[in-house]
Amino acid sequence: MVLQVQTSIYEPKTQEIAKQLLTATQENRSFLASLRDQMRWDDKLLAWAMSNPGLRVQLFRFIDTLPALRSKPEIAAHLQEYLGDETVELPAALKGMLNFANPDSMPGQVAATTVSTAVETLAHKYIAGENIKQVIKTVERLRKEKMAFTIDLLGEAVITEVEAQSYQERYQELIAQLVEASKNWTHIPAIDEADGERLPKVQVSVKLTAFYSQFDPLDAKGSEERVSDRIRNLLRYAKELGAAIHFDMEQYAYKDLTLNILQKLLLEDEFRQRTDIGITIQAYLRDSEQDARNVIAWLKQRGYPLTIRLVKGAYWDQETIKAAQKHWPQPVYNDKVATDANFEAITQLLLENHQYVYAAIGSHNVRSQARAIAIAESLKVPRRCFEMQVLYGMGDKLAKALVDKGYRVRVYCPYGELLPGMAYLIRRLLENTANSSFLRQNLENRPVEELLAPPDMSRAKAQRRKEEEDGRFEGAADSDFAEDERRKKAAQAFEGVRREFGKSYLPLINGEYVNTLEVIDSVNPSNYSQVIGKVGLISVEQAEQAMQAAKAAFPGWRKTPVKQRADILRKAGDLLEQRRAEMSAWIVLEVGKPVKEADAEVSEAIDFCRYYADEMERLEQGINYDVPGETNRYIYQPRGIAVVISPWNFPLAIACGMTVAALVTGNCTLLKPAETSSIITAKLTEILVEAGIPQGVFQYVPGKGSQVGAYLVSHPDTHVIAFTGSQEVGCRIYSEAATLKPLQRHMKRVIAEMGGKNAIIVDESADLDQAVVGVVQSAFGYSGQKCSACSRVVVVESIYDTFVARLVEATKSLNIGEADLPSTQVGPVIDANARDRIREYIEKGKAEAKLALELPSPAQGYFIGPVIFSEVPPDGIIAQQEIFGPVLAVIKVKDFAEALQVANGTNYALTGGLYSRTPSHIQQAQEEFEVGNLYINRNITGAIVARQPFGGFKLSGVGSKAGGPDYLLQFLEPRTITENIQRQGFAPIEGAD
Repeated sequence: MVLQVQTSIYEPKTQEIAKQLLTATQENRSFLASLRDQMRWDDKLLAWAMSNPGLRVQLFRFIDTLPALRSKPEIAAHLQEYLGDETVELPAALKGMLNFANPDSMPGQVAATTVSTAVETLAHKYIAGENIKQVIKTVERLRKEKMAFTIDLLGEAVITEVEAQSYQERYQELIAQLVEASKNWTHIPAIDEADGERLPKVQVSVKLTAFYSQFDPLDAKGSEERVSDRIRNLLRYAKELGAAIHFDMEQYAYKDLTLNILQKLLLEDEFRQRTDIGITIQAYLRDSEQDARNVIAWLKQRGYPLTIRLVKGAYWDQETIKAAQKHWPQPVYNDKVATDANFEAITQLLLENHQYVYAAIGSHNVRSQARAIAIAESLKVPRRCFEMQVLYGMGDKLAKALVDKGYRVRVYCPYGELLPGMAYLIRRLLENTANSSFLRQNLENRPVEELLAPPDMSRAKAQRRKEEEDGRFEGAADSDFAEDERRKKAAQAFEGVRREFGKSYLPLINGEYVNTLEVIDSVNPSNYSQVIGKVGLISVEQAEQAMQAAKAAFPGWRKTPVKQRADILRKAGDLLEQRRAEMSAWIVLEVGKPVKEADAEVSEAIDFCRYYADEMERLEQGINYDVPGETNRYIYQPRGIAVVISPWNFPLAIACGMTVAALVTGNCTLLKPAETSSIITAKLTEILVEAGIPQGVFQYVPGKGSQVGAYLVSHPDTHVIAFTGSQEVGCRIYSEAATLKPLQRHMKRVIAEMGGKNAIIVDESADLDQAVVGVVQSAFGYSGQKCSACSRVVVVESIYDTFVARLVEATKSLNIGEADLPSTQVGPVIDANARDRIREYIEKGKAEAKLALELPSPAQGYFIGPVIFSEVPPDGIIAQQEIFGPVLAVIKVKDFAEALQVANGTNYALTGGLYSRTPSHIQQAQEEFEVGNLYINRNITGAIVARQPFGGFKLSGVGSKAGGPDYLLQFLEPRTITENIQRQGFAPIEGAD
C-alpha cells in the first residue's frame, strides 16, 4: 500500500495548533553551544553524540557495557578501549579526560567516576525510579503537574519460567503499592475523570512475551495457553484493586500472535465488558493501518471500547537488520517520513471511530500531536475518547503545553534497576540523537515551516536490498512461522508425509531403481514404533555395478557445458524450494530435528545448489596470463568419480552440498548416506533426477558403511571422497585413501569434516541475557547433535555463579518432546546406540564434575534430557571428548587469558564463540581462538552458505570450507595451457596497427 497524505480539511487547524505548541515548547531553549558550555556531563555526552556519528556509536556501545563493569579500573579501561579508537574524533574535554596511562591510576579513576555518574544521571532522566518507592514519588510529582501515568517494569529478558513467574508477581506487587498510595491522592478532574466517568488512577503497561519464556509464534496454541492463564490472573487482580492494564507491542514476529491472544481473551464473558484495558499499534509497521482497521472491526463486534495506544515504534534498527539477515520483506517503513504519514492516517482512523475505540496518541512530534487535536476538535470527539501520551523524560515541555491547553496527558514511566534498564536507555538515546528525530530537529533551530510540514511522501526512499545493489549471493529465506500461512503449510506437509509411511525406497544405479537382498526399517526417533519407510541396502557387487556405470557416464558428463550443469543445480534448488515444507517434514520425522531447524536445513540445501552453480560459472572463466606472442590459460577439469558419504545429522543439507559440488564440477557421483537418514536422501535423489541429472552421472547407493562404504573408499577408480562424520571413521578413510591400489593411476583427494569439541567463552563484560540464550541454543538445539554444537562453556569466575544459575533455569524452561510438535525445542537423539553412548558419558561426568542439571525425558523415543555439569576440569573426559548429545560442560577460569587457553586445549578446531563487550578481548579472540568458524556475541550453530563458509582444522577436518569460494576447487584438477602464437616471427600485438 502506498500512503498518500494530502493537505486536507484538517491541515489549517493542524498548523495553527502546532505553532502554538511549538512556541510553548521552545521558550528558554538553547542548543549545542550552550550544552557544551554547561558543566553537566550528562548533557555534554548527549550533545557530543548528536554532533559526531562515530563517537555516538562508540559511546552508546560503552554505555551498553557499563552496567556489567564491576570496578573503576574496569570502567576506565573500557572507556579508553571504546573512545580511544583511532576512528573516533573526540572533543577536547573528553580527550583530556582519557589521557591516563593506567586504568588503576588516579586520573583513570576520576574519568571512570565522572563518566559513570554522568550515565547514571542520564538514565535517571528516562527511568522513573529504581524501586517502587521512587516511582511513587515520580508519579506523585507528575500528578501535581496534572499528568496521568502508566508504569512499565524494566527487567532482564525473560528467558526462564522462574523469571516469567517473577514478572507477574512483581506486577501484582507494583499494582498493590500504587493503589495503596493512590488512596491518599487528591482527585484531579483533568486526569481522573472525563465526560462524567471516573478513570482509574493507576495504570500499568505489560508485555505478553514476559508471561512465558518460550513464547513462539510457531507454537501459537501452546504459547496462547501458557500466556492466557497468567493474563487472566493479572486482569482479575487489577480489577479487584481498580487498576487499568495496557498491553505493549514488541517485535514484529510477536505482533499477530499478541493481537490474536488478546482479541480472543477479551471476548470472554468475564472480560468482554472491561474498558480499562489497552493494546498498542506501531505506525512504523507496513501493515499497521490494516491492523488498526481489523481491531476496530473487532471492537464493533465486542460492543465495548478499549484503548489503542498509537506509537511510531521502538525497534526500527532491530527489525530492519533481522529482515535483511533472514532475506524477509522489510516489515517497517524504510523512511521516517512514511512512518509519520502512516501515523497521521491511523490517528485519523482511530478518532473517526471514537465511539468504538479510545485513542492514546503517543508521540513527541509536535505536528503529530497537533494533527490529533485538530481532528478531535473538528469531529467533536469526547474527552474520554482520546488522550495524549509521552515517554518519561522525552517530551516534558510538550506534555506541559498539552496540559495547559486542557488535554489529558499520560506519561509512560519505565522503572527498574539501571542494569537491566540500559537497553531501554540506549533506545531512548538513539531516538533523541537520530538525525530524523523531531526532538533533535527542534533543538537545532530548524525553520518552523520545515518542522511542521506535512509528511512529504515523494521524499520517502524506495525500499532496496543491499545484496541486490552489490551483487552478492543472496540465500534462500527460511520460513517465517509468525505467518499463519506458513504454519498451515507445515501442518499439511506432516499429514502428507505421514500418509507415505511404510513405503519402500530402492537404490538408483545407472538410472534404474534396483532391488536389494537386504532391507532395513527407518524409524521415527521420537517414537521408534513408527516405521517411516523401508530402505534397500546395496551389496558390494551392486556397488561395483554403480562404479562401472559412473565410469561409463564420465566422458559425456565432463564435456557437458558448465552452464548446462549449473542450470540443473538451479532447477534442483527451485524444486527444493517448491517442496520445502515436505522436505522439512521428512527431516523432522526421520532424524528427529525440530521444525524450525529442519526448515533452515532446507534453506541450506537450496543455497548449496544455487551458490555452487554460480561458483562453477565463475571458475570456468579460468585466468589468462597472456604476454605478446604467447597465451597462458589457467583452467580446471573434473577429477573423475566422487564418493559422497553423508551424515544423518544434516541429512539433506550436507548430502546435497557435497553431492552437487561434485556434480557441477563435472564428476560422476555416488551418494552413500548414513543408514538412519536414507529416506531423506532418497527424496533428494528424486529431485536431482527431476532436475535433469543424466543416467549414471548421479547414483544413490545406500548401504552399510563397514561394507559398501569401505569398498567404495578403497576402490581404485575413486578420485574424490567427500565425508562428514566421526573423527574415528574420517581418519580411517584418510589412511585408506592414501594407500595406492593396483591399477590406480592417481592420488585420491579426501575432504573430511570430523566434528568438534566446541567452546563458548563468556567474559566479565558479556551481556548475560544474550550469552545464556546463545549457549542454550548452541548446546541443546537438535539435542547437541551438530558438529558445530557447543559442548563446553568457559566462564570467568567473577560471573560464573550468576551465569550457571541462569543457564540452569533457562534450560529447565525448554520443552522436550516429539520433534514434530511445534512447542518442542529439544527432540530425541538419533537411535538407541547414540542414546546409550551419551548415557555412558553422563555417568563419567558425574564421576569427575558436579551435576548442575539433568532433565527427565519422554520414554517412548530415543530421548535424553539436557544435562549440565559445572566445576568441570578442563582436561576431564567430558571436556575433551566429542559426546554428540545434549551434555554441556561449564568450566570456570580466572580470566580471559586462561579462558582462551582452555578453549584451545583440545584436538579439535571447528567452531567457537565469545560473548564479550571488551574490544581488546574480541580482537584477541579473532587472532588467537583456534577455530575454523568464530562467532562473536551470537550462537555458534547455523552457518549460512556464502556468508559463513563452514569447516575447521586440527582434527576437526581436512579440506576447504563448505559453502565458501575455495570449496569446488577440491573437486577439480587445475591445468595450465601455454601456446606460442608466433608464426615466422609474426604475432598479433594488441594496439598495433
